[in-house]
Amino acid sequence: MEELIEKTVTGCGYELVDIERAPGGILRVYIDCLPDQAGSSNGISLDDCETVSRQLSHVLMVEDADYERLEVSSPGLDRPLKKFQDFVRFTGAEAWVRLRRPVEGLNRKTFQGILQQPEGDEIGLEFDNPDGKTSSVLHFTIPDIDRAHLVPQVDFRSRKA
Repeated sequence: MEELIEKTVTGCGYELVDIERAPGGILRVYIDCLPDQAGSSNGISLDDCETVSRQLSHVLMVEDADYERLEVSSPGLDRPLKKFQDFVRFTGAEAWVRLRRPVEGLNRKTFQGILQQPEGDEIGLEFDNPDGKTSSVLHFTIPDIDRAHLVPQVDFRSRKA
């Protein structure tokens, strides 16, 4: 069903970020602007969600998919990072990453820092060392990740009075 949803979402001109099944038969689909349009867009609007929801409802009904209620949403400010292309797209952004296993020598699995340009299949995350004065770069691959998401950047000072 994931392939069907992804094909439908991309056919509508959006990127599929994530699919989530929740209790009560809820099927949540998170969409975003396509990477090449993201720079010139204001993000996902209610109209975008409505367009994808209408199209997905028709497709899922024809395919007799098992769900009770469909919810289509933007991924939010803390957008999950799941695919390698997500890490490429958000190079230079602040991210939170939890690895499947602790990093040897550091004895920890969670890191927050700035995403570095991937090299080959390795992703880099520059994070501050415990001394607060120096930084290090953690290298990992997609299979190493348990969960990852962008760290929300909200600037309340830019609001006009």
